[in-house]
Amino acid sequence: MADERAPHVHPTLDDPVVTGLSEVVGGPMGTRARPHRWWTPLRVLLLLTACTFALGLVQKAPCSVAEGKDQNWVYSHMCYTDLKPLYVPRGMVEHAWPYSDDAQTRARYEVMEYPVGISYWAWGTAWVTHWLTGSPDVEERGRQPVADLAAAPDVDDEQNVFLLVNALGFAALALVAVALLSRAHPVRPWDAAAFALSPTLLLTGLINWDMIAVALVAGALWSWSRDRPGLTGVLIGLGTAAKLYPLFLLGGLLVICLRQRRYAAFALATVTAVAAWLLANAPGYLTGPEAWKHFWEFNSERAADLGSVWLVIDQAGDVGFSAHTINLWSWILFGAWCLGVFVIGMTAGRGVRPEAAVPRLAQLGYLVVVGFLLVNKVYSPQYVLWLLPLAVLARPRWRDQIVWQASEVVYFCTVWWYLGGYLQPSGGGDAGFYWLGIAIRVLGELYLAAVIVRDMYRPHHDPVVAQERVAASR
Repeated sequence: MADERAPHVHPTLDDPVVTGLSEVVGGPMGTRARPHRWWTPLRVLLLLTACTFALGLVQKAPCSVAEGKDQNWVYSHMCYTDLKPLYVPRGMVEHAWPYSDDAQTRARYEVMEYPVGISYWAWGTAWVTHWLTGSPDVEERGRQPVADLAAAPDVDDEQNVFLLVNALGFAALALVAVALLSRAHPVRPWDAAAFALSPTLLLTGLINWDMIAVALVAGALWSWSRDRPGLTGVLIGLGTAAKLYPLFLLGGLLVICLRQRRYAAFALATVTAVAAWLLANAPGYLTGPEAWKHFWEFNSERAADLGSVWLVIDQAGDVGFSAHTINLWSWILFGAWCLGVFVIGMTAGRGVRPEAAVPRLAQLGYLVVVGFLLVNKVYSPQYVLWLLPLAVLARPRWRDQIVWQASEVVYFCTVWWYLGGYLQPSGGGDAGFYWLGIAIRVLGELYLAAVIVRDMYRPHHDPVVAQERVAASR
């Protein structure tokens, strides 16, 4: 592990935006300045992440403490989270195993519509919630109608505890993620500040369980930077067991390993990823294969949904896309996008010095994942977290991070206003301002993708490569 007191790139000397802002506190880092003994970059980043997550909890608080408010009030305050509404309907109120094949359990509760990693986490945090609230009698609850449980005051209190337990877990995952990101480039720990101070982390970190996969992706980026393909594969496999998108990092590894002729490293990463995914899925599949299949069936049958380009086309053109049509064309378009990323990855950097020739995993990972999100049939507000660890390492420049994350914040606002009915024209009709919010988000993601591709073809624009060249010349 690198010594944090070793020389590193200071952001006031590296990033024009930070340089300009530093004038408020005396200007950029001077040649005679010395780092603080205790306040290392990692400790500062951890503190910033903790503050961001605490503010995120405050932002979600109105939906927990307010009583007697309707769903539109929740949307207008933009404090919605999936955690509380799923506590009773998915059986966590009785601490039911998410993959139980018990007939009574399945008759009372719906199956979790998420991969196993999220289901296990939710089940575990439900156990902690029950323990903290005095271990309620689940057998007695099993004799009550589910509707009565949902209305019970003690269950309402449990839901708030459940949210807090998960919030603490997500905060821990965010701290782990920022620590790993700060060590991906030992001389550039401050690149992770765009993660620690991210407004999208603040606004969306508590909506769903996506932080599980985010931390595992950060771990994969770190382990690959340390030349540990086996561990990288394990983390990708575990991440895929929580959300599908970490699987796409294998595409980035394929390009890198082909360029560097590291075929054994790619094979090792792939085999360990598959093994980790299989082991993670085994308990769920073996205890309830039908319940395990629900995630795949749910996503296959889903039609055009929130935030997707398909929804805009469907509403604007009154097309009426079927789920099958969207599934087919989404995968065709995504396949074409991946082929384009493969070509870019194999051709970018040719003819330049070897250390700048091969694109980085974060760059390729961002391009592949953003392509998936652009053609996917749903874009929930928290999906921005999928891109966050990749983006902050792929393009560590505050100007570009601000442009991209601002577009995501615009979408975050418009999706809640749309759900609350606040964007409906007074004379009726479709919510065109919601389509505008989706378009702004898409343009922001494409902007960052374009800058990353520019960096790959012209590495002298890439701050990481530029720093490596400076270090090599010394």
